Amino acid sequence: MRVGIIAENILENLALKLGFVPTPLGETLFGSILVRTIMVGTKVGIFEALASSSLTAQDVARSCGIHPGATSKLLNALVGSKLLCVSGNCYSLSRVARKWLLKESPKSQYDSVLFGLVEAEIITRLEDFIYSGEPLNVHPDFDVSESSSEMRSLYQRGMCSRAKLSAGEVARRIILNKGASQMLDIGGSHGYYSVAICRRYPNLHAVILDLPSAVKQAAPILAEEKMGEQVIHWSGNALTEDLGEDKYDLVFISQLVHHFNESLNRALIQRVVRALRPGGTLVIQELIRREKPDQGGQFGALLDLFFALTSDAGTWTHQEMASWQRDAGLIPQKPIWLRTMPGVGQQIAMKPVKQQFKTLDLIQNLKSQIQNKSEVYK
Repeated sequence: MRVGIIAENILENLALKLGFVPTPLGETLFGSILVRTIMVGTKVGIFEALASSSLTAQDVARSCGIHPGATSKLLNALVGSKLLCVSGNCYSLSRVARKWLLKESPKSQYDSVLFGLVEAEIITRLEDFIYSGEPLNVHPDFDVSESSSEMRSLYQRGMCSRAKLSAGEVARRIILNKGASQMLDIGGSHGYYSVAICRRYPNLHAVILDLPSAVKQAAPILAEEKMGEQVIHWSGNALTEDLGEDKYDLVFISQLVHHFNESLNRALIQRVVRALRPGGTLVIQELIRREKPDQGGQFGALLDLFFALTSDAGTWTHQEMASWQRDAGLIPQKPIWLRTMPGVGQQIAMKPVKQQFKTLDLIQNLKSQIQNKSEVYK
């Protein structure tokens, strides 16, 4: 999947195929305007104003408390972007806007779009990063800035709305032993994935480990799911907390390892392995970077750059994550790609039971003996 110039008629399609259209110009000029138009339209309440009935531009402006002339221009831009429809002088919501942009829609991305305004400001500093190589480390900034509470709350709501798109599939993809009872969700904050997994496995209890500031803002979101003591928060730092030993049947890590470099991720996985029960499952769910730049598509490449800008890391390949798991003593499974989240995959691994540990040790010893003999013959 990619974002780009889309032809609207046969002649435009032909011009695109023949290379007559300067697509980099179109993507930079119109792409930036489109992004801001959708985010501003959401923020000022255009879509909410039209939720129950069609209105004139003057009615929308009055409802939103914005300038009538500017409102007319914004509404027409949203019509051209297929988010609004117009009949005479009255505007109404398109199916796309009603499904994705209304606050109360089951599939609403309202909060996610609003958080896009924060992300847009971050992206303006990309040029500085390219010159200096110094990442912004924006997540710590959330905790110390004057607007940190509001920003963190918006971030949590936005991430939760994105999680709702795929939580059902995520829960179905995870296969647990019948007696599984304990789950650790590292960095899960809003808890929606834990909620979906625990609803699929009613005997499972989940603990969500995240930073205190994240837990504070995410607690009301989790409370809305009414999961009681089945899904609870644990305030702490995943990089330093004692995760315990032989404690969990499932450890779930979603969209977190792109914030850490390789050494931190390897250390985290080592501690996770200790916390897993024999036969337990580790799921790393991430935006995946393909091994070669021309294999991953636009989304994967852009997000790798974005996370390098924000977190001094970036996306990882399935092979890299599997190597962390394998080197920590786990048995990596075949990579999974999620259908409901383009570019996102799961790298799952199992902790061997005791007999498997003995077999792995035997294999490792045989490898060492073969290597030693090879050295002798050399």
